[in-house]
Amino acid sequence: MDQDSAHMVAASKVPMLKPGEFEIWRMRIEQYIHMIDYALWEVIKNGATLTKTTFVEGVVTVMPITTVEEKAQRRLEVKARSTLMMGIPNEHQLKFNSIKDAKKLLEAVEKRFGGNTATKKTQRNLLKQQYKNFTGLSSEMLDQTFDRLQKLVSQLELLDEKLSQEDVNQKLLRSLSPEWKTHVVV
Repeated sequence: MDQDSAHMVAASKVPMLKPGEFEIWRMRIEQYIHMIDYALWEVIKNGATLTKTTFVEGVVTVMPITTVEEKAQRRLEVKARSTLMMGIPNEHQLKFNSIKDAKKLLEAVEKRFGGNTATKKTQRNLLKQQYKNFTGLSSEMLDQTFDRLQKLVSQLELLDEKLSQEDVNQKLLRSLSPEWKTHVVV
């Protein structure tokens, strides 16, 4: 498989939600949906179109979808909801399956996994502690250590914890295992 094909395969996978990483997942799922069809994100952002109803003799009746435009809009709504559902882990599927509107589905996922202010503060403190205690493992390559640190820094930044690039660079250099100390001047 050539490099372009490998990139397309990686790009075509729906990002999976991992508990504790809602903000990253939301960003990735938005990018993914933009990539496959921008109109899907508009459906999620703005909500479903209102169904047509009539009020006859005190009874509200939902009118069936009849026009080509209505059918296309309904198809987009179903595709948007289905795409979001594919990004939710199997063990959480039943909790969200009853929500038929894509916008409400994303709101419910955010409410369940996004956390409130207290949860975010706790998560920020936990991540700050992990950053403080970060060390490279002797069993991993330099790029793996860098990737782990960068993921931690990204999660902190999503929780409005700003770190200077100089601090991050110093943290990386100081966290390297002794084998790397012969290659890098600290």
